[in-house]
Amino acid sequence: MEFRIKTGELARQKTPCILIGIFERRKLSAPAEILDLASGGRLSELLKKGDMDGQAGSTLMLYDLPGLAAERVLLVGCGKHKEFGRDNYRKALGAAVAALQQTHSGSALCALHDLHPEGLDLYSAVREAVTTAADKVYRYTQTKKDDKQAPKTPLKQLTLWVDEKEAQPTAELAIRHGTAIAAGIALSKELANLPGNICTPSYLADKARELGGRFDRLEVEILEEADMEALKMGALLSVSRGSRQPAKLILMHYRGTDAASKPVVLVGKGLTFDTGGISIKPAADMDEMKFDMCGGAGVFGAVLAACELGLPINLVGVVPASENMPDGDANKPGDIVTSMSGQTIEILNTDAEGRLILCDALSYSERFDPEVVIDLATLTGACVIALGKHASGLFTTDERLAEEIVNAGQAAGDRAWRMPLWDEYQQQLDSNFADMANVGGREAGAVTAACFLARYTKAYRWAHLDIAGTAYLSGKDKGATGRPVALLTQLLLQRSGEVAPAG
Repeated sequence: MEFRIKTGELARQKTPCILIGIFERRKLSAPAEILDLASGGRLSELLKKGDMDGQAGSTLMLYDLPGLAAERVLLVGCGKHKEFGRDNYRKALGAAVAALQQTHSGSALCALHDLHPEGLDLYSAVREAVTTAADKVYRYTQTKKDDKQAPKTPLKQLTLWVDEKEAQPTAELAIRHGTAIAAGIALSKELANLPGNICTPSYLADKARELGGRFDRLEVEILEEADMEALKMGALLSVSRGSRQPAKLILMHYRGTDAASKPVVLVGKGLTFDTGGISIKPAADMDEMKFDMCGGAGVFGAVLAACELGLPINLVGVVPASENMPDGDANKPGDIVTSMSGQTIEILNTDAEGRLILCDALSYSERFDPEVVIDLATLTGACVIALGKHASGLFTTDERLAEEIVNAGQAAGDRAWRMPLWDEYQQQLDSNFADMANVGGREAGAVTAACFLARYTKAYRWAHLDIAGTAYLSGKDKGATGRPVALLTQLLLQRSGEVAPAG
């Protein structure tokens, strides 16, 4: 999808459709007032008929308004004027794109960002328009022969109108950043939405190689099981033993600045399918366990965004990829494995496998002498219970890093909420037979999972994002969300000096 900026008199813009906002009680937004004046009050006259009251997410298409160069005008409900913030802005944008997809417009001119949503400056509002519109036009089609819900005329271009020419450079920067974020989100969603029989660890490795072929600054390295055996990654390899699909450790090195600059390392759980192993999951909804690699998919998306933007930063993406299957050679409850760090782990629940592949990847990450390491994983159902689908769980003992991540999530509209990571929880991982158990009981499951990972990250600054509730949706809207690509890219933009630090 293409995005552009236009300035000039709004009423004289030639376009198949103009998107303008209407607040509750039929209150005209500033762009709507411009069009109302140009049409001789026709807009106000039509609103008095009562077909549009401005409720958030409502739409009304008007045709051939006098005095306007546009073929159509789409009125978009924005809710109460005093409550117009990011949520209602997103709702309005989503409704507008959905309405356009049911017409033959093909392109449109948007003035919704000019409504000044609370908490968003011009840059943020334009970037939000880009990422939201791109998200709404995304459709998964790779394994579908016929898409019966495909739009009549797909929306291929969205032009964003700014009323002052001086604001154009800021808006164009927002489009550049937003387009890269949208590309990263789309890649993340596409990988996660693929079925487990296609998106295997080997498939992910091939996708990484494809990315490496596209960008000169990106070098890709794939560690095979023999390499991991030589590194004594007993925890990671114990998970893949039950699968016919060989595990891969995918390493993506993006070099955007001098070699002396320490890299940001992103580690993403890449469980391409998780049956739970011997501790098998219930059959209902097990198909959703193809989404257990959303952490890895998020790393792919963030790396792509950095490559597209050519960020002046060093970045390493690490994706331990495996399946978790029940087999004669699979992990059993009570088995003890030795991680790359030399610490032994008693496996009390084979369905707590994500932390087993992550711990070895985190140990391996120490060799990059990182500035910071952030891992992301659909790690625990407990985090879903705690935070639902709205915020990712954030765990770290580093106060500055916690503030940085929370603020980046707020700026990107991809929020994280800090959870405790206190030493008192560590005792739940005590084992009579190994250095630690891989689960700590029912209480505080998300916290004890993070406590487990923390034992492998003492050599560097580290944070853990539990995205089990945010990475995908269930029900009729089932599918990957692409989170937390926006949060991570915002963090990289800030660290690169491309945008001011949030907060």
